[in-house]
Amino acid sequence: MSASRRLLATALVATAAFGLAACGPDNSSDQGAGGTTATAAPAGGGAASPTAAAPATGTAKPAASGKPTDGGPEGFCTSDPLPAGQKWINVEKGTSATALVYKETKDACGVDDVAHEPTGADKTAQFAPTVKGHLKSVVAAPKDVNAADLAKHINECIATPGNQKGFYPCSSGTYKAAIDASGKVVEMWERPSS
Repeated sequence: MSASRRLLATALVATAAFGLAACGPDNSSDQGAGGTTATAAPAGGGAASPTAAAPATGTAKPAASGKPTDGGPEGFCTSDPLPAGQKWINVEKGTSATALVYKETKDACGVDDVAHEPTGADKTAQFAPTVKGHLKSVVAAPKDVNAADLAKHINECIATPGNQKGFYPCSSGTYKAAIDASGKVVEMWERPSS
């Protein structure tokens, strides 16, 4: 192979590598290098404006100003889908070892993660006799508990939100709950918050 062919082959490989590097896992090839759009240059032939739109990857990405560039809401706004029979809930009132009082939630935009805002009327669900609770905190190791300890934790956190010294440190009161076909809560995962 002659030197000019090697040089040409090297240039082609480098060009292809740069073209592929411009595409992330959520970007198609047409959004890579050409995915950002700068404003048109002035008629006098001046340079384009330094502001550019974010690539279209499904969610708005904040620009340097902190505002999304595509007009969408700021932050993280949509939860990942949950398996059938699971939903995000917010515990609203005292709970017994046999029943749970909660409100369903709707997704809301959060700065570091999706927020879950309580919505609608209070609902009650019975705990299955073998309910499992999974407590999580940003200041303590996860802890698996039975129905009595789950109710104890929930009640302490309702009585004293933000309590860090009780049975287990309190989070925001948001849980992912698995509910069986008969409407009983079979498992709950506390959502840690800081």
